[in-house]
Amino acid sequence: MLARMLGYEGAGVLAQPLGHIMYYCQQNKLPPLTILVVNQDTGLPGEGLTGADLNADRESVFRYDWYSIIPPTPEEFREAYTHGQP
Repeated sequence: MLARMLGYEGAGVLAQPLGHIMYYCQQNKLPPLTILVVNQDTGLPGEGLTGADLNADRESVFRYDWYSIIPPTPEEFREAYTHGQP
């Protein structure tokens, strides 16, 4: 549904944008925000999500005060993605 709302078509189209967010969260010791994006059929996050404890991580995302941080810039996301790639 999220991909469709954003105008994307096909499976796996959100992998790269979500990767930017995942690596940014990891590198800045933030809860894994991408855990909230799940497969419509399985209810599970994509395979690319690394080091996840589904229930605990989901709860940490809901408990975190996201308004306490300055939103990252596109450049910060790009840098996080570049440094996060194996």
